[in-house]
Amino acid sequence: MELPSKYEPGRTEDKWYAYWMKHGFFRSTPDEREPYTIVIPPPNVTGVLHMGHMLNNTIQDVLVRRARMQGKNACWVPGTDHASIATEARVVAKLKAEGIEKHSITREEFLRHTWEWTDKHGGIILEQLKKLGASCDWSRTLFTMDEKRYDSVIKVFVDLHDKGLIYRGVRMVNWDPEARTAVSDEEVNHTEEKSKLYYVKYRIEGEDNYITVATTRPETILGDTAVCANPADGRYAGLRGKKVIVPMTGRAVPFIFDDYVDMEFGTGCLKITPAHDINDYEIGIRHNLPSIDIFNDDGTISERAGLFTGADRFAARELAEKELRDSGNLLKVVPYNNKIGRSERTNAIIEPKLSMQWFLKMKEISRPALDAVMNGEIQLHPSKFKNLYRHWMENVRDWCISRQLWWGHQIPAWYYNNNEYVVAGSLAEALKLAREKSGNPDLKESDLRQDDDVLDTWFSSWLWPITSFDGINNPGNEEMKYYYPTNDLITAPEILFFWVARMIIAGYEYAGGKPFRNVYLTGLVRDQQRRKMSKSLGNSPEPLDLIEKYGADGVRVGMMLCSPAGNDVLYDDSLPEQGRNFANKIWNAFRLVKSWQCDETITRPESAKAAGEWMNHILNRSLAGIESDFRKYRISEALMSTYKLFWDEFSGWYLEIIKPPYGKPIDNTTLSEAIALFDKLMRIIHPFMPFITEEIWQLLAERREGESITTSRQPEARKSDKDLIARFDLAREIISSIRTIRKEKEIPNQEKLELEIRPVEENFDTGFFPVIIKMCNLSEIRFVSTKQENTASFRIGTTEFYVPLGEKADTARELDRINTELDYYRGFLAAVTKKLDNERFVSNAPAAILEHERKKKSDAELKIRNLEEALRFISKGSGQ
Repeated sequence: MELPSKYEPGRTEDKWYAYWMKHGFFRSTPDEREPYTIVIPPPNVTGVLHMGHMLNNTIQDVLVRRARMQGKNACWVPGTDHASIATEARVVAKLKAEGIEKHSITREEFLRHTWEWTDKHGGIILEQLKKLGASCDWSRTLFTMDEKRYDSVIKVFVDLHDKGLIYRGVRMVNWDPEARTAVSDEEVNHTEEKSKLYYVKYRIEGEDNYITVATTRPETILGDTAVCANPADGRYAGLRGKKVIVPMTGRAVPFIFDDYVDMEFGTGCLKITPAHDINDYEIGIRHNLPSIDIFNDDGTISERAGLFTGADRFAARELAEKELRDSGNLLKVVPYNNKIGRSERTNAIIEPKLSMQWFLKMKEISRPALDAVMNGEIQLHPSKFKNLYRHWMENVRDWCISRQLWWGHQIPAWYYNNNEYVVAGSLAEALKLAREKSGNPDLKESDLRQDDDVLDTWFSSWLWPITSFDGINNPGNEEMKYYYPTNDLITAPEILFFWVARMIIAGYEYAGGKPFRNVYLTGLVRDQQRRKMSKSLGNSPEPLDLIEKYGADGVRVGMMLCSPAGNDVLYDDSLPEQGRNFANKIWNAFRLVKSWQCDETITRPESAKAAGEWMNHILNRSLAGIESDFRKYRISEALMSTYKLFWDEFSGWYLEIIKPPYGKPIDNTTLSEAIALFDKLMRIIHPFMPFITEEIWQLLAERREGESITTSRQPEARKSDKDLIARFDLAREIISSIRTIRKEKEIPNQEKLELEIRPVEENFDTGFFPVIIKMCNLSEIRFVSTKQENTASFRIGTTEFYVPLGEKADTARELDRINTELDYYRGFLAAVTKKLDNERFVSNAPAAILEHERKKKSDAELKIRNLEEALRFISKGSGQ
């Protein structure tokens, strides 16, 4: 068949993905094979593919495809996350555009709109992952709000509540006024922003005097219930037992003392607003202060503030500044930089707020998860994140698990008799419990009201490795026994704590053991200015456009080539372009091999025989390195080794050596060996580049319907001959040196040359002479015992090589070349010697560095001696 001159990914990718799906190559059910399991980090149901997904899912697919080719029962479970905050925000915006306010409809109506939106948009990102080549078992596709997952979450809540680990109480939380819900500490991003510091007078009650307080939030003065100083601060000792007047309100509040106050900040006086600052809240508890909540849930000022009612909090700040200035209580305003907490989901500035919430006690339940990582039962790759993990787990706080939303797992708590409540898995169970608890057998279902809040999205996804195999509803079922624990989790470091750590906690609590063996932490995908990729910055390319332009294989290779574990990827289009170029290189090598005509009567050349022997050994050596890289989760390095094996060794050397003269046939043995090697290489490359390798593998030999490279066996490393590889490396160096002479002397490639070798040791290896003769177009190689005149010479190690030039000898040019090299190496030697003469360097440098520098010095000295000897020889022969 006629092969296209260029690889056409658009023509092949849909074809082979459909073929894989048709034959169920990605399907997995428990059997006698060793399982290999990955559960996908479920992307938001609202989401579309972005660059982070591309990197993360490419790594997962590489691992899954490789495991499948190793004969394991590979199971990659896909699914999506219901993403409470993000999804609800999308639906609220959609309804608003249609003239419908969320709170003008019932919860049931809102959920109907949300399910409709989810059904319409929820599968987009999974379909996009297929374009990337993701080999998930799509028959297992899950959703964190589907029936089994929903029931599992409710069961876990009830169980933890019954164990006394879930409680309800008023606590200071991070409030997102835009989403109108609490968010966890881990969902708050802190950024340094320009602000102002306001110096405000607080008059001392009963005196014609005042103290000065510095604050960044004058609007919260309306909620002040004390002013505080450090007990060690002598400036304020005279205020003990006195009161001060809160500006704008006229309210008298106590002046108190607490060790928390920093005497160096501002004026050393701190206004205490227990309802709107976590530290003030804790001081308020210690001093039994009242709390005045001056904010509504949407961030506007409440009636309790007494002023500015209904104004937005930032508008209220300006109003407060004006009021303070007009009343003579504002001394000055100075620029100030401080850290602002913003909601990860909406980017709204977080408001510390006292709120009735549900919490999970974390201290005791977290201990097995800390031990599992610290003792190596679960491995983090790279291990540098281990200390970060330990710090978080040793300082873990109770988890606020309730969210003031409608979309999500509704908290299974039912209220009756005003504020009494029971927790149960269903309304019927709740009624039974409520009758027992209240002693009132006449309670009806209509007397019970379910909690309006839903659970934090992470409260469902922390169960993901267990609920993927229905391990909560059916503990110990066949799939849990077979697939759990999973093998590898691929995720980003920024969710190490509020997803990875929590999954580990849940694993020990509900499955009796770790949820996965290894956690591979990717870096972030950034632009060349090290900015995080984002649509708002306009620096994030559209992944599907990249796939269309460069092919899925090209994009996968581009993302993987410079993404060692834990390190950020600095993206630009040269990365997928390099991947596309590699695909074209593979395709062109395939076209070359397929273009050769075979003649079974031809004897195999010795050069092809030697090249075949070397290529098999170099392939085995490379395979051993690749296997080692995979064991160490050095996946980017494994790809680079694979890349070099094909591009440099196979295509750059092996194929060039065995290539028959133009228009001539090739012998059968060499062609068969080349095709066998190509087959092996396609199987090695396949996990990284699934589409082009399937296309070529199908064309390398006759295949039956239902055969696929995806289920063929991955080649395994066998013993390689280091000595043979070293001898070829010498031959390669000889070939490169002769080619350099041809170029410098402008000798046409068609013109035959001779090579003379003056070895120091006996038994100089001649095994690769046929390769040298062919690659350099030599008529003869012979040994000599003395230096040769009228030659171009070079030295490798202690052996001298001469290429006779005859009339082409240009002594003056050769002398210039040697002198130029001498100048370079003398300068190089001087620099190294200066470094080694530096006592400070020698005393502080590691032993390995010193050894390396000393070797550089001795190598330079040897090179200089050789060049000087060559200079004397040529000068003597030419009479100069």
